[in-house]
Amino acid sequence: MRHKKYEYIDHTGDLGFKAYGTTREALFSHAAEAFFQAIISLETIQQKEERLIEVGAAALDELMVGWLSELLFLFDTEHLLLRRFEITNMKDCGLKARVRGEVMDPTRHEIKTGIKAVTYHQLYVKQRGGIWEAQVILDI
Repeated sequence: MRHKKYEYIDHTGDLGFKAYGTTREALFSHAAEAFFQAIISLETIQQKEERLIEVGAAALDELMVGWLSELLFLFDTEHLLLRRFEITNMKDCGLKARVRGEVMDPTRHEIKTGIKAVTYHQLYVKQRGGIWEAQVILDI
């Protein structure tokens, strides 16, 4: 049986999603996909640029916020739209990843949702029945 990567959840005034993975690496990759799919249709993004990202945190849920916040920072500062997320090294207190995408082209890219911040509201990262699950609420 194939599990879904993520699903969006109703949250008044904000945007929420749950991400899933058979490993922590897959979970964090799928959360990043859900994050960017909320901003723009992933199919419109070409893999022209690559960045190496390193994020650290005291706990796994904090690492999720740090990871997604770093991706939001790249979008806000470099207008970088990302669609491929490869977690190359992961520990309880940090991760290293290779991400790919391209700089936003207003003639080809239509932003669906503006995200202000990744929040700690109702945040969790846990393992249930062999599947990793995270819930994230985004301030829009």
